[in-house]
Amino acid sequence: MVFLDCPAFLDEEGDVRCELPAEVRCRFVMRSTGGPLESAMIVCPVGHRFSAPIEFLARDSTRRRGPAEGWLTPP
Repeated sequence: MVFLDCPAFLDEEGDVRCELPAEVRCRFVMRSTGGPLESAMIVCPVGHRFSAPIEFLARDSTRRRGPAEGWLTPP
């Protein structure tokens, strides 16, 4: 079994994340204009479900993202 931190936002400001261990249910390759993307479908114990390229599901812990902003480095 493989797990990733659940990327779901729990607040409107984009500061609080679920981060429970989300199980990788299946892995697949998505086609894109830039080439194939390794992707996965994940589900956490609360029921959040995501299907996306792994690079978007595996959140970098040194960065955070607000819903209206782009990626921000922490202060």
